[in-house]
Amino acid sequence: MRSFLAFLKKEAVELYRSGRAILLLILFVALGIMNPAVAKLTPWMLQMFADSMAESGMTVTAVEVNALTSWTQFFKNIPIALIVVIFMYAGTLAQEASSGRLIPLLTKGLSRRKVVLAKLTVVLFIWTVGYFMTYFITYLYNAYFWDNSIATGLLPAVIHWWLFGLFAICVMLLFSALAKSYVGVLLSTGATVLVSYLLGMIPKLKCAVPSSLMNSASLLTGIQDSLDYAAAIWITVVLSLFSIASAVIVFDKRQL
Repeated sequence: MRSFLAFLKKEAVELYRSGRAILLLILFVALGIMNPAVAKLTPWMLQMFADSMAESGMTVTAVEVNALTSWTQFFKNIPIALIVVIFMYAGTLAQEASSGRLIPLLTKGLSRRKVVLAKLTVVLFIWTVGYFMTYFITYLYNAYFWDNSIATGLLPAVIHWWLFGLFAICVMLLFSALAKSYVGVLLSTGATVLVSYLLGMIPKLKCAVPSSLMNSASLLTGIQDSLDYAAAIWITVVLSLFSIASAVIVFDKRQL
């Protein structure tokens, strides 16, 4: 346990010294502010372009914005944060394996599985803290300007999207343990998400694949509830656990 905590501390210090922590903090805070700001400014922006649009034969009608508009913006913007996190950590295990930095630590008793779990802990901590920071900033601004109660299925939608982010991170770590290059990890992770998305286009699989958890619109408006996505939740959890278990096994056998 001491070796795990020591390596975890090293990862945390590296996160701070590399400037990643500050960059991610700025990103998550900016997204939290941007969601209600874009919603609030939408009528003004449409009014600004009303004349030029009228010249093209397009008529601008009055637009009513509310908390639902802001939450829709939240779910449009949060993929940016997930992509940035994945880009930052896509080669984390591959780099550790190729650089030789782990060899001194492994000779001192640090197990490879603890390396994988420490990496997972750091990335999930970043994703969870940053994600809910963006959520709470957006929630507070929405409460100030409008009424959050209009988004009836807000909490399930937020948890669903966080769970999808967890799945993407676990898959990324698996491919980081498998692949030898940063680009290979990115392509493999992206391909996995794409396959999930394509499978979700099949009616019978629509609510049973991880990518379906990104569908927040039907939850926000109350058309569907969380129980409709029970299969997707269970499958996502199982696939996430399988990915991490596989990453531990693969990295344990990988030649350094």
